[in-house]
Amino acid sequence: MLEGGNGRIGGADAVRQVIGVDIGGTGIKGLGVREDGRVLAEAARATDARLGREAILAKLRELIDELIVQLPEAQAIGIASAGRVNAETGEVVYATDNLPGWQGMPLTAWAASQFGLPAAAENDANAALLGEVWLGAGRGKDELVMLTLGTGVGGAHMTAGRLVRGARWSGGDWGHSVLVPGGRLCNCGKRGCVEQYISGTALVRLGHELTGRAYGHGRELMAEADKGEAAAVEVLERYTSAVALVADNIAVAVDPELIIIGGGVIHDQATWWPLLLNKLGAAAVVAAELGNRAGCFGVAKLVLDRLSENRIR
Repeated sequence: MLEGGNGRIGGADAVRQVIGVDIGGTGIKGLGVREDGRVLAEAARATDARLGREAILAKLRELIDELIVQLPEAQAIGIASAGRVNAETGEVVYATDNLPGWQGMPLTAWAASQFGLPAAAENDANAALLGEVWLGAGRGKDELVMLTLGTGVGGAHMTAGRLVRGARWSGGDWGHSVLVPGGRLCNCGKRGCVEQYISGTALVRLGHELTGRAYGHGRELMAEADKGEAAAVEVLERYTSAVALVADNIAVAVDPELIIIGGGVIHDQATWWPLLLNKLGAAAVVAAELGNRAGCFGVAKLVLDRLSENRIR
């Protein structure tokens, strides 16, 4: 359901324009998008998530204000967020400390009150899959899985062309399935979660453990691997082995046509993708065509569809 605003919606023949925003642990991205997928505006902010809910909301408000200036005819706002999101009410029903204080955040109600526009919210990985189905690697396919590798690991699952959100909004949440029993402590409280081994954060940590070097970002490790530095290449060999294991387990469990991998780590895919492909068994894996903007496109498509269905309250 779209949370109601002041109804700034054009006539029946107007080309719809909406804003799609994706909130992650390290950054917030936003696009202004037409209903044909054309990008009309773009903005980004650092999340500063460690400072808590109000700091995240301040950055989110800045970003959406900027996009509305660029796109004054925007008719609705879609917000994709890490965590389990009730897609009907727009509330974050569960979140880890990747976004401190985020659990319980009423995203659509907040957006509607702040900007006077209808709003909807969705889990970020679900939104990324919707984006890839609309404009990317998932076009024309009904049985799909999405993995987003960033600060954490997001997951989404589509069957018969519909998202599997689950009874408690955790459908496709493979990031918090256990890969290594008794393994690393996860910020969800369990040990050995997938997120602790194949997220971008996990890659940086593994790089430090194997090389002794402190990496500020995974791209620094990728640059070393590109130069042929043996220690960095070994890090990527181990990392891609874990990614391949997760992908193959998912493939056996749900038998999708494709597993689409996106998130921030995908920007450096030229460096590590061949290593991954060499390790895969059952899984058919492709890279997200929309890169790290898939979630913005997906949540924009979500609100466009809800506007078309007149699901506004």
